[in-house]
Amino acid sequence: MKKIIILNGAPKKNGNTAGLIKAFTEGAVEAGNEVKEFYLHGMNIKGCLDCQGCARKELGIPRRCVQQDDMGEIYDYYTKADVLVFASPIYWFTITGTLKTALDRIYAVHRTPNGFDFPNKETVLILTAGSPDAYEHPLSWYSYFEKMIGWKSLGTILGSDKTAEAKALGASIK
Repeated sequence: MKKIIILNGAPKKNGNTAGLIKAFTEGAVEAGNEVKEFYLHGMNIKGCLDCQGCARKELGIPRRCVQQDDMGEIYDYYTKADVLVFASPIYWFTITGTLKTALDRIYAVHRTPNGFDFPNKETVLILTAGSPDAYEHPLSWYSYFEKMIGWKSLGTILGSDKTAEAKALGASIK
């Protein structure tokens, strides 16, 4: 069993991205995994201030951003998760600002006084768009993000008509 956290950057609770998340979650739960979704649009998450307060914290204590908002709830699940799912519609050729803001704040968990600590995690990317040509930039970002952090992609789901594929990907996680 793996612990899976979904960061849902879509503003619509019942839109295309939500449909893919639902299918992915069904497959993952049927395979015996634990899944926790965060609907980011309904949360109070402030942008990173680049204050480096997270870097000044002592080693050995839970790493968190100095800002007090709803990221605290995400940190609790994120630090225990094996798999991180990024889910977003494409807005202006990339992921939504809501998802990007949450990812910027995850920085605090990995920042140490001596650099960064990136534990092994696996990821999934779920994207929807109004055009099949819209995926190029977010896929490039995702590939670079994975490379720099050293995480492993378990797969991508591109397109709102991919519910069967999303369910199968969720079910493949063991």
